Amino acid sequence: MPTFDTIIRNARVCDGLGGPLKSADVAVSDGKIAAVGEITGDSPDIIDADGLVLAPGIVDSHTHYDAQITWDPWVDPSARHGVTTVVIGNCGFTIAPCRKSDQELTMQNLVRVEGMSLDALKEGTNWQFESFDEYLNVIEQGGTGVNVAAFVGHSSVRTYVMGDAAPERAATQDEIARMREIVSSAMQAGAVGFSTSTSISHNGAFGPMPSRLAEDSELEQLVGAMGEAGRGVFMLTKGPGSSIPFLESLAQASGRPVLIAALLHNSTRPEATFEDLAAIADARTRGHELWGQVSCCPLTTEFTLEAPYPLEGIDSWKPAMLATDDELVTIFADTEFRSRVREDLKTAVATRLFNGEWDKVRVVEAATDKHRGSEGKSLAEIAAGTNKDPLDCMLDIALDENLKTLFIAELLNSDEDAVGRMLNDPNSLITLSDAGAHLTFFCDAGFGLRLLGHWVRDRKLMPLETAIAQLTSIPADIFGISDRGRIAPGAWADLMLFDPNSVDRSRARRAFDMPAGAYRLTTDPIGLEAVWVNGERVVDGGTLINPDRHPGKLLRNFDA
Repeated sequence: MPTFDTIIRNARVCDGLGGPLKSADVAVSDGKIAAVGEITGDSPDIIDADGLVLAPGIVDSHTHYDAQITWDPWVDPSARHGVTTVVIGNCGFTIAPCRKSDQELTMQNLVRVEGMSLDALKEGTNWQFESFDEYLNVIEQGGTGVNVAAFVGHSSVRTYVMGDAAPERAATQDEIARMREIVSSAMQAGAVGFSTSTSISHNGAFGPMPSRLAEDSELEQLVGAMGEAGRGVFMLTKGPGSSIPFLESLAQASGRPVLIAALLHNSTRPEATFEDLAAIADARTRGHELWGQVSCCPLTTEFTLEAPYPLEGIDSWKPAMLATDDELVTIFADTEFRSRVREDLKTAVATRLFNGEWDKVRVVEAATDKHRGSEGKSLAEIAAGTNKDPLDCMLDIALDENLKTLFIAELLNSDEDAVGRMLNDPNSLITLSDAGAHLTFFCDAGFGLRLLGHWVRDRKLMPLETAIAQLTSIPADIFGISDRGRIAPGAWADLMLFDPNSVDRSRARRAFDMPAGAYRLTTDPIGLEAVWVNGERVVDGGTLINPDRHPGKLLRNFDA
């Protein structure tokens, strides 16, 4: 009678490939699935699943753990939410390659564009690298709790080659040639692909993120360099200047998949996302693999006017983005500044986070007793009660409280019927957790559990088997991550065991557990019984087991 490392009995097995649930046992040996079915063997580790659902672990294809992973091998809280593989380096916001002289700038950019704590980055980030290959070595040598694949990022490559000019101008042909060499080298070292952003919401410490200054010819060259490896994925967060036909041309020329983010529903331009998905569908009929990255979560963001990320896509807000703390007070009090912002907000922009929906912006926490009565109220409500404009209300309250007032905005994806259409679109990939970024604004690391709970169980949007495939085998196959995202003999034993009747994520809570005592928003899993990474059980309920062990793998080899 065979002996296995682990046997999970009496499970309702979801294979991750869209097949129907079936009652079965699953045996694991040497980190891989050894058998599925009625298993007669023995094991020192036998688990009775008692009818719970056993599925592949979630592949989270849109995270920003590039810095965090150097001090937190478990990239918390992702593993606790059933995620067994993360793809880092999205949007081009990586930390490698990076010269020592650019480390401070890189951190300052992440503070602005990703809502990270500068103190946490300074204290926590392990900078024992310069090249992308050396960065991967740092990750591999430090060990990982989950499996990790990494993009080489455009803004980092641009900064490495162009220095201070990276966020200011187009690149020369010589500079593009040097960038091509870096991208090619990164692909040889084990990058999963190349990522960039043209989004108007993506701004660094001293202006646009560098990738936004790239001309189309630069992107063509760099995506071409990636494609020469015969594998890899191109990922772009789309701004208004990046058309779907142009992105299709990159897919055609490189022969590689193109992932397009972030397709979030905007109530002020309700058809824009569906127009993009239709254009993606047309491209696919011509044999060019494009995917629209969509989210199953509303984009809800906490912020203060010290770092008002939701407002930074407004053109007239730029003076505030470049101001010192002392200058902000003068700018926010200026009636001309306020008038220009109001005028901008009269025109909705689909790629902008905030379009003047003041009924969706509330005061979460006042910093003084004077405004305590505003807590829980929307700025539209406050304005109606004071006969003032909502923008004036927000700025006046913040100025009264030394910019410490905490607001929350429900920005995008608030129309659930529209979001449901997006999630069921065959050209979409459900992702966009942004885990590791915007830590003081929101936490969507549990996006997969929200899909299974809110959308599958509560709203019955799609079958459970379909949702699991969206979270597992589909992203694994797009990225060429072989033998993951499925339950089948020979596949890696990345698994999660959960109760479909209760699975979900908790409300966000604050945790002061970052380096330098910085806080973040985090959430906890609900209904998740266990998680395995490469055959090792790593989560019991919502708690990490043996966090000093690191069973994850740095992924460097991908299928074509």
